[in-house]
Amino acid sequence: MTTRRLPLVLVGLTVLAQIAYPLVSGSARNTLTVGTVVLGFAAAVTHAVLTRGTRVAAVLVVVTAGGGLLVEALGTATGLPFGEYAYAGTLGGKVLGVPWVIPLAWTMMAWPAWLVAGRLASGWARVLVSGWALASWDLFLDPQMVDAGHWTWSSPGAGLPGVPGIPVSNYVGWVLVAVIMSALLHLLLPSSDADRAAPMLGFYLWTYASSVLAHAAFFGLPASAAWGALGMGLVALPLAVRLARTTRPAPLASAR
Repeated sequence: MTTRRLPLVLVGLTVLAQIAYPLVSGSARNTLTVGTVVLGFAAAVTHAVLTRGTRVAAVLVVVTAGGGLLVEALGTATGLPFGEYAYAGTLGGKVLGVPWVIPLAWTMMAWPAWLVAGRLASGWARVLVSGWALASWDLFLDPQMVDAGHWTWSSPGAGLPGVPGIPVSNYVGWVLVAVIMSALLHLLLPSSDADRAAPMLGFYLWTYASSVLAHAAFFGLPASAAWGALGMGLVALPLAVRLARTTRPAPLASAR
């Protein structure tokens, strides 16, 4: 196996871990949750290193994992910007009160979101698309993780219809943080990076489709399936159309 295929292999392993998740229960689910994030993080960083270079990968990790750790530590200590919440002890050890795996999850989806946005927009418009591409993933993530008992809100307040226990402020906070992260990537990374993105684009589309299916059919969370299908679909569906158009075979020249 050449190193060029390593990101694809890591994406494949991440997908297999996600497929296995609904098929197990108890502590095995906790192990798979952590394993999935570690594999997804490795896939994103490895892809960045092999296709964009070590500097880009370092910026990605500092902005998304480092920034994710800081904002999660702020969130658990002050309630800003997501609302008052606390992590359980189900995801391993903590750093600054945050499970160590949580910052890796920010990177795992921030890199695909950034590359997806590069296929749909440019300039500062890309920042907004990337921010939404990342933040809309939380329409699936938080309901699933709260249902699994990994974290809870002290005073949930008003939430999305059909999705109790999670305040609307959480989703607003996600949009804010995701847009700031995307703005930093825009300022610090090269603007021309649309090539060799296939594994990450495929992972984003897989995450969307599999999350809709899993929430609707396996987790008993139909409302979050619908909200996620709508919210993340605003990016995933245009991406799927764009990719279908660019990969469509050219028509054969008519015989003369």
